Amino acid sequence: MIEVDVRGYSCPIPVVRTKKAIEEHPKESITVLVETATSKENVSRLAQGKGYSVKVEEAKDGFKLVLNPSQK
Repeated sequence: MIEVDVRGYSCPIPVVRTKKAIEEHPKESITVLVETATSKENVSRLAQGKGYSVKVEEAKDGFKLVLNPSQK
């Protein structure tokens, strides 16, 4: 599983780094760690637009998003 830790960064950096991970690892699950609700929403929107399912978990320092590619 790929992990993208973008805690401490404001948008658009979380979206840009998540997009890069999706493009480099299109068939793998990706975990994204973000701090803010805005980053959570923006990364979720990007992932869903790329056909990924998104599972959000609250973490002590923000949110953990687990992105899974669609099973086509």
